[in-house]
Amino acid sequence: MIARKTRTAFLMVKNNGLGATIGYARSKVGQVTGPQKTRLLVDITDAAAVDWTTIPERIADPLVVTDRPSRIAWIMSPPGKESGGHQNLFRFIKFAEQAGHRCDVYLYNASDAAVDLQVVRDMLEASEAYPHLDGEIRIWDRTAGFAYDTDAIFATGWETAYPAFLDPSRARRLYFVQDFEPVFYPLGSEALLAENTYRFGFHAITAGGWLADKLHREYGMKADHFDFSVDRTRYRYENAERRNEIFFYARPVTPRRAFEFGLIALADFAKLRPDVKINLAGWDVSNWEIPFEYENLSSLQLSELNAVYNRCAAGLVLSLSNMSLLPLELLASGVIPVVNDGPNNRMVSDNPHIAYVPASPLAIARKLVEVLERPDAPEYARIASESVGNSTWDDSGRTFVEAFERAMRG
Repeated sequence: MIARKTRTAFLMVKNNGLGATIGYARSKVGQVTGPQKTRLLVDITDAAAVDWTTIPERIADPLVVTDRPSRIAWIMSPPGKESGGHQNLFRFIKFAEQAGHRCDVYLYNASDAAVDLQVVRDMLEASEAYPHLDGEIRIWDRTAGFAYDTDAIFATGWETAYPAFLDPSRARRLYFVQDFEPVFYPLGSEALLAENTYRFGFHAITAGGWLADKLHREYGMKADHFDFSVDRTRYRYENAERRNEIFFYARPVTPRRAFEFGLIALADFAKLRPDVKINLAGWDVSNWEIPFEYENLSSLQLSELNAVYNRCAAGLVLSLSNMSLLPLELLASGVIPVVNDGPNNRMVSDNPHIAYVPASPLAIARKLVEVLERPDAPEYARIASESVGNSTWDDSGRTFVEAFERAMRG
């Protein structure tokens, strides 16, 4: 137990900095020993100040930009080393910069733990997953607000929609939506506060079509979307032999990835095919009791993933809200993704080589076995890889920039 806590503390310091770790520890001690305090991702003052039942004129009738690049303020929670959502967000900020728009990043933090900006910059610089941005990264300051000549404000997570709403300028409000965030929480205050942000009068640009459809149909939002893609320079079909391993995207810290449900399915699979190596990656699961033999790959650099994928015939990726990026990446490497069936996944990708399965552990286990035992598995893996060969993130980036510029024209 002591060793586990020591390792957890070490990882927090490594990924977040000493100051943030100390602040977090103090807040936890206060929750146990002191008076209880409301703690949310959004500042309570910001949440209290927003009345979305009457959309103010500055949001309903925002700036129009037709003949020049825009200056965009992106407000987000502090990025982390293993935050795929932030990594994808930075990808699209870079696309906006490449299209000629000026981008400023503001880090919004409502916790008692201060954000160490230098730690964030060092992490971004060291990570393969984050592109270098030309714009400035700064801590959000409510008094200073956004730059005076900001044309557009992008909220990027539900908590950031509140300060974006409250800004007094006529900058156009947009919402970069990567998932349906109310379902990240039990039914309660955070779920309600997150859901309310879809009623703020912002223009959404979403990751995949499922979110755009949902936000327009259920909340009346103006919504565009870009399609998922895959970086073929990173993910390639390289192993033409029969493969005898499988992959599981294991994220116990991300409930919507259904880690425990995946373990149940994999336990069934291990009984059916005990000879097959099961690779777990996405998080360090060494402290978990897992009822089958497995390889704990923990968190890998992007450059390490293709070699792992090319050992695997199938990959289990569970997504209970918006689909993960992993199924298309797996396909590019010749891995057949086994994914729980549902519109949240099918409306993002209808690729015929994704094995959509009802959310039954035994059904998932049998599908994994079926993929492994296909007589034509090596050839099928090659065809599956080629099925994602025509799309690139540059295509998605152009779709995003076109949607943004169209929104700026009103």
